[in-house]
Amino acid sequence: MTIKQLLFIALALCTVVFCVLWYQEARRKQSLRWPGLRECGIGLFTLFLDTLGIGAFATTTALYRVWNLVADEDLPGTLNIGITIPAVAQGYIYMSVVDVDPKTLTLMIIAAAAGAWFGAGIVSRWPRRKIQIGMGTTLFVTAGFLLCRQFDLLPLGGELLGLDGPRLLIAVAANLLLGALMTLGIGFFAPCMMVVYMLGMSPRAAFPIMMGSCAFLGTVGSIRFIRQSRYNWRAAIGMTIGGLPGVLLAAYFVRSLPLYGLRWLVFCVMIYTGFNMLRAASRERAQTLNKEVQPSVAEA
Repeated sequence: MTIKQLLFIALALCTVVFCVLWYQEARRKQSLRWPGLRECGIGLFTLFLDTLGIGAFATTTALYRVWNLVADEDLPGTLNIGITIPAVAQGYIYMSVVDVDPKTLTLMIIAAAAGAWFGAGIVSRWPRRKIQIGMGTTLFVTAGFLLCRQFDLLPLGGELLGLDGPRLLIAVAANLLLGALMTLGIGFFAPCMMVVYMLGMSPRAAFPIMMGSCAFLGTVGSIRFIRQSRYNWRAAIGMTIGGLPGVLLAAYFVRSLPLYGLRWLVFCVMIYTGFNMLRAASRERAQTLNKEVQPSVAEA
């Protein structure tokens, strides 16, 4: 049995565990509402873009906030849980059709999953204001990566399909950090692609690494959010239901689009959403200070 086949089996087991835990947690909530066309449509649109390499978190966050579908404190959990099953489909597709060194792929996937486990354990306990600050900041960081990509400031990559020695250690450490950051809502694709390119790997090899890492870190990290009930069921299941056909449509039927203009649109969405998240955190801070001042004034 090959390493890649073992990865497929491990991913299947992780997915089964994720689905069972999500189902058990959902059964305990008797008043759950199923998603409508809007929630499923968001999943279809954003996961379609995600499969083409643009990413889904920024656009999904913006659409959730425009329609007031998900509370800010539940955004990280909703995004990570909702994207998991579509990400598993992406992982199977790209790991099957694109060649990459199995050792490099496996170690980078393990690192991303470990980072997601520890990151989700922290983020799932954060209050709303801290999540607003964290997500607002990471959206600006992700926008910076996207801007570099638009102006061809990222390294072009090389021809390597695998890494050894210090380069492999750097790649593993980077994926560990990126796996943790993804639980906060920072996109995984752009920074992971930058790391892969900087280390001299082929741009083609980036896709199975990105998609495989997201598949595993989603199944592992989302368990923490499920246990803490820090997510919106209706939005998450809508993202899952709509996201699966979005992935298949992009992977098997569309394959490529003129993405330059779309990336500029996503960049604007990132800046707008990041600004609004930080502004919401500032307002919440001001409200907290007012509540603290009022009792002291009354006592005086």
